[in-house]
Amino acid sequence: MTHHTLLLLSRDNNSYQQLLTQQALPNLRLLVADSPSEAQQLAPQADILLGEPATIAAVLSMATRLRWAQSTYAGVDALLQPGLRQDYQLTNIRGVFGPLMSEYVFAHLLSLTRHLPIYREQQKNRHWQALPYRPLSERRLLILGTGSIGQHLAMTAHQFGMEVWGVNRQGHEVAGFDDIFQPSALPHLLPQVDVIVSALPSTRETRHLFNRELLACCKPTAILFNVGRGDAIQSEHLLEALKSGRPGVAILDVFEEEPLPPHDPLWQLPNILITPHNSAWSHPDQVARIFERNYLRFLEQAPLEFMVDFQRGY
Repeated sequence: MTHHTLLLLSRDNNSYQQLLTQQALPNLRLLVADSPSEAQQLAPQADILLGEPATIAAVLSMATRLRWAQSTYAGVDALLQPGLRQDYQLTNIRGVFGPLMSEYVFAHLLSLTRHLPIYREQQKNRHWQALPYRPLSERRLLILGTGSIGQHLAMTAHQFGMEVWGVNRQGHEVAGFDDIFQPSALPHLLPQVDVIVSALPSTRETRHLFNRELLACCKPTAILFNVGRGDAIQSEHLLEALKSGRPGVAILDVFEEEPLPPHDPLWQLPNILITPHNSAWSHPDQVARIFERNYLRFLEQAPLEFMVDFQRGY
């Protein structure tokens, strides 16, 4: 049987080395690169890579034996840049982020709709005042992206009694959504929804989808989340929209430039909440289990799970 060499290119190399050693995968040799120079030196020996997309991209030209790369992230934008090779199988992580994204979205949504930040300030001032609120069951949620993350968000929303609309490329039906639309319907949908969650991948079609015109369609009371890709929202247009009050609030975990530069004016807006791309982390134990399943399929020359289509971008 052919032997394979896996090069670990992750910030969590120690965890992956321990987990994969415990799995005792057949005919697999592990190499570990803990610095860019080590990665460049070891890359020619590996026919399999596992790591963060940007780290993999940095050694693609040197990985002359490469047949398969396993991203530890869902988003693989760094590996889809013009000029990079595409003559290998690329897989990403799916099916594990839905619960984490739901925790993120509904933690912030409940905090805002139940006025928790205001009550914290009132507590500091020993001020007793009850504020009116609308329950989530009276709010409509629009989710852009109806994959595993969007489906889990929809399931969670239904537990709160929310009506859930979804948007995908073809407008095809997906279980768990009350209705599904194509992106062309967004100007008509946005004035009718209270909460908007973008869980979109980065593609030619989604880049700057939320521009000045589309953002202006949002309700003044709408809450906009971006937990997908930062380039789905045009940053300058979002700044203008938030200053004008449409939407009312934005909660952003992803940005066109990361880390968000200290001088970026988004930091200063009172109706925005910024988090450092931590809504759903890739946990090594979950990634290792996915890699194990895929490696066994790789040995059998069977189709791999969670293949990325280089042309579609996800």
